[in-house]
Amino acid sequence: MTEALLEARRLSAGYGSIPILRDIDLEVAAGEVVGILGHNGMGKTTLMKALMGLLPISAGQVRVCGTEITRRAAHGRARAGIGYVPQGRDIFPALTVRENLAFGASAAHRNREAAIKKAIASFPVLENLLDRKGGALSGGEQQILALARALTGEPRVLLLDEPTEGIQPSIVDQMEEYLRREAERNGMAVLVVEQDMGFIGAIAHRVLWLQKGQIVRELHPDQLRNPQTVDEFVGLEVAAQPHSSSSQL
Repeated sequence: MTEALLEARRLSAGYGSIPILRDIDLEVAAGEVVGILGHNGMGKTTLMKALMGLLPISAGQVRVCGTEITRRAAHGRARAGIGYVPQGRDIFPALTVRENLAFGASAAHRNREAAIKKAIASFPVLENLLDRKGGALSGGEQQILALARALTGEPRVLLLDEPTEGIQPSIVDQMEEYLRREAERNGMAVLVVEQDMGFIGAIAHRVLWLQKGQIVRELHPDQLRNPQTVDEFVGLEVAAQPHSSSSQL
């Protein structure tokens, strides 16, 4: 059986007295891409923050590479092998692309020049942008930079929160190709949350459906092309629209 690099058992979390996630069980194996599908307000970003240590866990356990990290802060989880690309990219807009990459490498105690060369080899589009400020990049270029910066630490587990949001199809296609290939080649575990069924279906080995803070179903990616599944997902989105104030949960 392939080693599980990321495990969450009966994970619960929320904001103050407001519970959002309830009894989440999931695992992601080495070389596997697992998708989390769900609409706004269903708990996707909360799940990413809880796994990364940016939000306190009220119950349950998180393990990375067999080591329990439930009570570690975010920087401790990064050192344990987690890379994180949050929703909105969160690059340093005043720093150049080169400086953003160097910062990611230094934070993970990696050689900066080697990390930058590897990032360019993986994402050639960055080579001509190295001296450009992050804030001057297009949305798609910023997303590539955020992904490349997360990978400078050579994580065993990669968490991606809404990576296709607001970026052009050509960049989405590059990400699809890269993530599936690199997960399998380097034995990295990838957990990605998305609303784009096409993107999730293209890269994931398995898909978990998150609804109201709970995983309600596991799907094979082929099922996302089933009209009945699409209609059900779209129907849930319409039903959830009056609650749009919780879109950041």
